[in-house]
Amino acid sequence: MIEILKDFPDSIAAFACRGHLTKSDYDTVLIPDIEDRLQRHDRVRVYYEIAPDSVDPGAMWEDTKLGFSHLRSWERFAVVTDVDWIKHAVKLFGFLMPGELRVFPAAEASIAREWIAEKQQVSQ
Repeated sequence: MIEILKDFPDSIAAFACRGHLTKSDYDTVLIPDIEDRLQRHDRVRVYYEIAPDSVDPGAMWEDTKLGFSHLRSWERFAVVTDVDWIKHAVKLFGFLMPGELRVFPAAEASIAREWIAEKQQVSQ
């Protein structure tokens, strides 16, 4: 299940992922929310809290496709999780993503929220 988190600026797509994640969760919640934000903003930040019991391969594929389909639109990613394989996967493949990427333990969720919402740099 993916829940859209409120209390973030409109240019931040924020989600809490809990329980069993499926391709349908991405198709009906996450992807439409991000696509909607990309209509209003040139660059979007993403905040993920991830504590799934299991993830369908189709869900991971949807996440990967979305990431690569908007490479120039990503400014910053915060991934909050205590799931070891997710931490390792993000660190291993994070260099492929543009922008800044940081992984935070669940105990530092408030620090991750502050980091993702820090004032954006103004280009000159």
